[in-house]
Amino acid sequence: MAEEQKDDEILGKAYDSKLMRRLLKYVQPYKKYVLLAISLNILVAALGPLRPYLGKIAFDDYIAAKNYHGLLLIAGALLGSLIFQAIVQYFLTYYTELMGQKIIFDLRVQIFSHIQKLALKYFDKTPIGRTVTRVTNDVDALNDMFSSGIVAVFSDVFVIIWIFIFMFSMSWDLALVTLSVIPFLFYATFLFRKKVREAYRDVRFHLARLNTYMQEHVTGMNIVQIFAKEKSELKKFSSINWNHRTANVKSVFYYAVFFPFVEFLSSITVALIIWYGGGKVIQEHLTIGILFAFLQYTEMFWRPVRDLSEKYNILQTAMASSERIFKLLDNKTFINDPEVPVQPENVKGAIEFNNVWFAYNPGEHVLKNVSFKINPGETVAIVGATGAGKTSLINILTRFYDIEKGSITLDGTDIREIRKHELRKYISLVLQDVFLFSGTIKSNISLGSDKITGDQIVEAAKTVGAHRFISQLPNGYDEEVKEKGATLSVGQKQLISFARALAYNPQILILDEATSSIDTESEQLIQNAIEKLLVGRTSIVIAHRLSTIQNADKILVMHKGELKESGTHQELLIKKGIYYRLYQLQYKDQEIVKTV
Repeated sequence: MAEEQKDDEILGKAYDSKLMRRLLKYVQPYKKYVLLAISLNILVAALGPLRPYLGKIAFDDYIAAKNYHGLLLIAGALLGSLIFQAIVQYFLTYYTELMGQKIIFDLRVQIFSHIQKLALKYFDKTPIGRTVTRVTNDVDALNDMFSSGIVAVFSDVFVIIWIFIFMFSMSWDLALVTLSVIPFLFYATFLFRKKVREAYRDVRFHLARLNTYMQEHVTGMNIVQIFAKEKSELKKFSSINWNHRTANVKSVFYYAVFFPFVEFLSSITVALIIWYGGGKVIQEHLTIGILFAFLQYTEMFWRPVRDLSEKYNILQTAMASSERIFKLLDNKTFINDPEVPVQPENVKGAIEFNNVWFAYNPGEHVLKNVSFKINPGETVAIVGATGAGKTSLINILTRFYDIEKGSITLDGTDIREIRKHELRKYISLVLQDVFLFSGTIKSNISLGSDKITGDQIVEAAKTVGAHRFISQLPNGYDEEVKEKGATLSVGQKQLISFARALAYNPQILILDEATSSIDTESEQLIQNAIEKLLVGRTSIVIAHRLSTIQNADKILVMHKGELKESGTHQELLIKKGIYYRLYQLQYKDQEIVKTV
C-alpha cells in the first residue's frame, strides 16, 4: 500500500521541461497539424479583439457624425468577422482534436506493446487496476492536453497579447489603470495552483485505489457472494469512494473560491475604467468609443485568464499522468533476448536442467540445484506438495522468469540463447486456471493465428473431446464467448484450453493441473487423447492426482525446491520415500502392498 500510495501521489511540477520534451516527441510526426493550429490560433485570437476596436470606430467616426452608411459598413464588418471566426474556429477545433486523437492512439499502442513485453515479475508486484489506470485515465489526461490544452493556451495567450496591443494603441494610461489589478490576480493564482496541486494528488491516489478495488472485487465476485461478504465489501468500497468524493469536493472548493475572486477583480477593473476613463471623457481627453472598447476588452481579457486557470489544471493533470506513464515505459523488467540468438532447427524436445537455482525474490530460493533430463517424446510427471517448486520449473522453462545459476537446454542449446518468441513457439501450456478472451470459441482456440485452419481447430477439439459440446451450441464454433468464458462451465473452458494447446501442434506440451477441473467422463476422453498425441512429443505433466500420471515414463518428486526422487511409478513406490507417502495419503484405504 505504501508503494502504491507513493506511485499514485506522483505530482511533480505544473510544467516539467524534461517531461514536456518527451511528450513533444509524440507530437513531432504531426508537426503540420501543430503549425496549422498555431496559425489559426493567431488569426482567431486577433478576430475577437478586433470587434471592440471596430465598435470604437463605429462610435467615434460614424455614430457621432451620424453617418448611417459608414455605420452599416462597420456592422457588416462585425458580422463578417463573426462568420469568418466561426469558420476558422471549426477547422481549428477539428484539426487539433484530430491531432490529439492520433497522438493518443500512438501512445496507447506504445504503452500496450510495452506492457506485453514486461516480465511476469512486474505483474506479480503491480496491481492490475494501477496498470489499467495508466492506459485509460492517465492517457485521457494527456488527450485533454494535446487536444485542447496546449493549443488553447496559445489561443488564450494570443488573445491577451492582441488585447494589450489594441488597448495601448488607443490609450496607454487607461491601459495601465486596467492592468493595475494584475498583481492581485497573480497572487491569487499562485495560491490557487498550490492548493489545487495538493487536492489533485489526493484525487489521483483515491481514484487509483477505487480502480484497483473495483477490478479485484468484480473479478472475485463469486467469492464475495459465496461467503456473503456483500455488506462488508460495500462498506469498504463506500469508505474508499467517500475519500475520493471528499478529495474532489476539496478541489471544487478551491475553484469555487478562485473564480468568484477573478470575477470580483473583473468588476473592480470595470469600475476603475468607468471612474478613470469616464473622467477623461468628461474632460474630453478620451472619446466615448475608446471607453466603450475598453469595457469590452476588460470582459474579453478576463475570459482567457479564467481559461488559463483551467488549462493550468489540465497541464497539472497531464504532467502528473505523463510522469506515471513514463515511469511505466521506463520500467525495464524484461526477460532479455540474446544479442546473437540461436535459431533452433528440427526441434525434437530434449530438455535438460543442469544445477538450476531460482528465486522470485533475492535470497529466497524456490529451486535449489535442480538437475534432470527429459528425452524427446517422453512423458514426465512432476509431483510434490504445495510450494515444492513444480510450477516454478514450468515458469523458468518457458522463460517467464530467468534462472540465477545453472542452465536449461533445449536439444542441447541453452534456452537463454534462443529468442523468447521462438522458444515459446515450440511449447503449449495448459493451466489449471483457464483464461478465455471475449470473442468466439474458434478465436479462443486459434488465438487469431492465420496458420491454424478451421479444420485444424475442429480436429483439435475432437481430439480432446470438446467437439461434442461445441457442436451442440447454437452457433457452434462461432458461439460468442463472454468475458472470461462466463457462459461456459469450468470443464468446458478447460477442454477449450486443451484444444488451444493442441491446435498449435507443439513439440513440448505442458499440463499444469490441467485435468483438475474436468469431470470423470471428460477426463477419460483427455487421457485417451493424450496417449495418442504424446507419441513423438515431449510432455510435462504437473499433477496432485497421482492416478493421472501412473503411466508416465518418469516421475520427478519435488520437495522444498529440491529434486528428491526420480523414477517410474512402480520404482518410486518400492523406494517408499516421499512419493510413496504422497500416494499413501491419497489411497490410504487401499492395500499399498498389493499395488507393489
